[in-house]
Amino acid sequence: MTVQVIVLNGGSSSGKSGIVRCLQAVLPGTWLALGVDAFVDALPAKMRGSDEGITFAADGGVSVGAEFRALDAAWAQGVAAMARAGARIVVDDVFLGGPASQRRWRDALDGLRVLWVGVRCDEAVAAGREIARGDRVPGTAAAQAHAVHEGVVYDLEVDTTRTESLVCARAVAAHVG
Repeated sequence: MTVQVIVLNGGSSSGKSGIVRCLQAVLPGTWLALGVDAFVDALPAKMRGSDEGITFAADGGVSVGAEFRALDAAWAQGVAAMARAGARIVVDDVFLGGPASQRRWRDALDGLRVLWVGVRCDEAVAAGREIARGDRVPGTAAAQAHAVHEGVVYDLEVDTTRTESLVCARAVAAHVG
């Protein structure tokens, strides 16, 4: 059975988005890119900075409330429904809950062929990218660099510290089948 969904997990500024764009270029056929940033951008403004939504602390920490978690679960189910309807999808996520986040995706994607990919990056390099981007709370990359991988099981891991996105994407594509 061919892979229907590729799930990339990594901290902020680890290089996931670049890998996703490259995957869309190198994989045969059409692959949709659905990422956590798009989900967060879809939230109403009132959910940003609220206890029920998502809060970005000054030190780079991220906390989410019950309403965010419920919508995030619905998002995962919606992504799974698109895959079940025939769309091939690359998910770009940040597993803030570690294994609990992966379990939520595993439950939603049950019955589908999924490739689990860890995207690692040295925290100093990710922090430099974070500064260059200018659209992230300083400290987020360092706070997430290791924490999002704790307890998570992958089929494949790539490291963008010194490896370009295209090389990482080709490594992932080699496992798609």
